[in-house]
Amino acid sequence: MRLGGLSFRDHWFDAPLDHAAPDGETIRLYAREVVATDRASNGSAGDLPWLLFLQGGPGGKATRPEGASGWVGRAVRDFRVLLLDQRGTGRSTPATATTLARRGDARAQADYLVHFRAEAIVADAELVRRSLLGEGRWHVLGQSYGGFCSLTYLSFAPTGLESVMLTGGLAPVAVGADDVYRATYATVEAKNAAFHAAFPWARERLAEVAAHLREHEERLPDGSPLTVPRLQALGQALGARSSVAGLAYLLEEAFVDGVGGRRLSDTFLAGAWQRLSFASGPLYAVLHEACYGQRAPTRWSAQRVLESLPRFAPDASPLLLTGEMIYPWMFDVDPSLRPLRDVAELLAQCEWGPLYDLDQLAANDVPVAAALYTGDMYVDAGLSRQTAALVRGLRAWETNEHEHDGLRQTDAVVDRLIRMNRGEE
Repeated sequence: MRLGGLSFRDHWFDAPLDHAAPDGETIRLYAREVVATDRASNGSAGDLPWLLFLQGGPGGKATRPEGASGWVGRAVRDFRVLLLDQRGTGRSTPATATTLARRGDARAQADYLVHFRAEAIVADAELVRRSLLGEGRWHVLGQSYGGFCSLTYLSFAPTGLESVMLTGGLAPVAVGADDVYRATYATVEAKNAAFHAAFPWARERLAEVAAHLREHEERLPDGSPLTVPRLQALGQALGARSSVAGLAYLLEEAFVDGVGGRRLSDTFLAGAWQRLSFASGPLYAVLHEACYGQRAPTRWSAQRVLESLPRFAPDASPLLLTGEMIYPWMFDVDPSLRPLRDVAELLAQCEWGPLYDLDQLAANDVPVAAALYTGDMYVDAGLSRQTAALVRGLRAWETNEHEHDGLRQTDAVVDRLIRMNRGEE
């Protein structure tokens, strides 16, 4: 297939569900090879080194490029790009409420999902690498959670790596979930202040919507209730440059006059549902805190830390929006998550193994270049700096020019990281 100056090729692989039991159950993995059309036409694409892209998430399928623009357009100048749908996502064997129900009760489903963390994704990547390259090494680009996976890769399978690039993905490798959320709530509070500085009227509008929800039942298009905590969860948009203005525009159209008085508009309710529903990505909600679980259960860390911060309470004034946090109540109100409520509870109590090897990272000899965003709401900059200091030879570029979605916004980020790993920066 060809589209917008790019040529695509599908790759399929069979992988063990549990890499520690290679003769057991298998799942399918899908990856899309992307090269510049002119390279495909003249036969030179095969001379290029491979670049594996690891998508953000967890539970996020690989990007679907529509043309040779943005970071993909820059990458195909120098690489054969491989877009891997991480296990459970996209065209790989899916893990959704519908498919998980076939496995049996909540315990059986949780036992299945323990094999969907970063260490399994890295083992999948190694299987794919050996299939495509044999003993050859490849380059890896990890965005956000994909960067977390890349650090797991550097910890447990570094011999497969030629170089690594991280964008907003310097995982907090040496702290637990509670420390992560204490840091990120502080950044979320700062993002609230920045949002209201940019849109001064929004504070009052949020207060009006919250007051309305305390007195009136409003339902989203899927029939689920819009509550004040769900309204607060719209704050996840505050961490991406591409979505901040959209949240303000949504609030502009919050109210209409209906039968019986003032109501939330269909436009607002539909927009809120698009931002709040996990229908297209339930794995994100189920496995989110597992990203931070090492040698201890997370036990709904975001909720526990929130309870120590009364200024984030749903009845606080001013009302603060929350960020990239998953709360247990989400599995009660979101129809797409309700079937997974007991599964999520079991995973919240799971005794996870290590995701990183700090000794290996300290001895690292793979070139690593990382973009660290000063105001990152999702991956705390302070914790990222700590991680950067723990990885031998890592070259960090800290910038306030971009938010967490910098890779998606411009090709300049990946261009700089490529040049950093080449020693040109």
